[in-house]
Amino acid sequence: MPDTIEAEVLEIDGGPPPVTAPERARGGGEWSALRGRLLKFDRRWWPLWVLLGVLLLGLVFAFGALRLTSRLLLRGFRAVCRLLGLGGRVDLARSGPR
Repeated sequence: MPDTIEAEVLEIDGGPPPVTAPERARGGGEWSALRGRLLKFDRRWWPLWVLLGVLLLGLVFAFGALRLTSRLLLRGFRAVCRLLGLGGRVDLARSGPR
């Protein structure tokens, strides 16, 4: 098996290429080129955004319905307990020693 030969590659004239400082564009450099692209939605992705919006709206309605149902069931349970004399609100002013 042949041995691997490692070598450092230089330019044809024998020296490394000159290093120049990158030019800074006004308004933030690399990000300024992306500004127009970041603020606009790509037209190809509108079905995804519609689907995500519908899912989010469905989740909001589902959790709202769950909360409303739980509150109604709790009120009903409290009303039944009050009718049976098993509970209710305790008036601390009247429950002390007489």
